[in-house]
Amino acid sequence: MSKHVVITGANRGIGLELCRHYVAASDRVTAVVRRTSDELQSLDVTILDGIDVSIAEDVHTLSSALGDQAIDVLINNAGIFHNETLQQMDFTTLEQQLMVNAVAPVRVTHALQRNLVAGSKVAMITSRMGSIEDNGSGAYIGYRMSKAALNAAGVSLAHELKPQGVAVALLHPGFVQTQMVNFAGDISATDAAQRLIQRIAELTLETSGGFWHANGDRLPW
Repeated sequence: MSKHVVITGANRGIGLELCRHYVAASDRVTAVVRRTSDELQSLDVTILDGIDVSIAEDVHTLSSALGDQAIDVLINNAGIFHNETLQQMDFTTLEQQLMVNAVAPVRVTHALQRNLVAGSKVAMITSRMGSIEDNGSGAYIGYRMSKAALNAAGVSLAHELKPQGVAVALLHPGFVQTQMVNFAGDISATDAAQRLIQRIAELTLETSGGFWHANGDRLPW
């Protein structure tokens, strides 16, 4: 049965590949972007352009555009990445990462909760860099903080949405070859998207709130 999949940050990288995979599976995709791309426009998707998920008014526009359409899979993928160290600190980029990577996914999920029905799934694209236990090097302070905050929010949302029959997953895609990391990753965006889709397909209410690597491994908090 065809699903309605809503993906934020869908104009490039992992988000674009997620769109490609779901379209290839004959699913209906709504791609939410600040700015569209030629690659995205070549796909058979509905594009909601000019939406910055960190801005309340834009998220209200997103909610209005979707109306009462049911969402089977909501993928909060939009994110930004910077590196701050104690010696080289930029509080502006730190705060931006908190807003885009942690607050925005909650804002979007809150705005679209009426569109989620029993059986719907919410995927938060997080990072193992949000794991406190796994931090063995320091640095990337804002990014680590933002993803740890996203993980905490995801667990809370899993508890709150479970009575509605909605499951939530916190998914680390791997070190992916995208523009965000200057293509320095060790896995292609295509392979990462395929793995993420598999993890989402496997998600149940019983496993809701878990923190997984896209390869299926459970990650430490």
